[in-house]
Amino acid sequence: MTTERIPGRETILRVVPRLGDINANGHIFGGWVLSQMDIAGGIVAAHVAQGAVATVAIESMQFIAPILLRDIVSVYAWEERRGKSSIGIRVEVVATRGTAHAPEEVKVTDGLFTFVALDESHRPRPLPTEG
Repeated sequence: MTTERIPGRETILRVVPRLGDINANGHIFGGWVLSQMDIAGGIVAAHVAQGAVATVAIESMQFIAPILLRDIVSVYAWEERRGKSSIGIRVEVVATRGTAHAPEEVKVTDGLFTFVALDESHRPRPLPTEG
């Protein structure tokens, strides 16, 4: 698989799961993957919001393939939509496995994470204007 070029798509995280992240089936826990996605989405959302954000929703997420113990996990994220105080960040996870001479990229999952910009009192605030 060749990863698709999407405008604004950036590699936000690249991690290697540890032995403690594996379940009885030899796959990485779905909760671990979700956590990495939330971290990556939060980084992009905080940059857009120019401050603190909170995750308020995760939409349309489905696990397509497992992550194995020695996979290198790349988490991509980009802004997909913007509201008055909320930001929709598309987050995609790709596992790279195999040898350095013949790596294979496998799309694991993607989802739309919605974040809300927060003020000093942890209440929703308007996003800064684009530009």
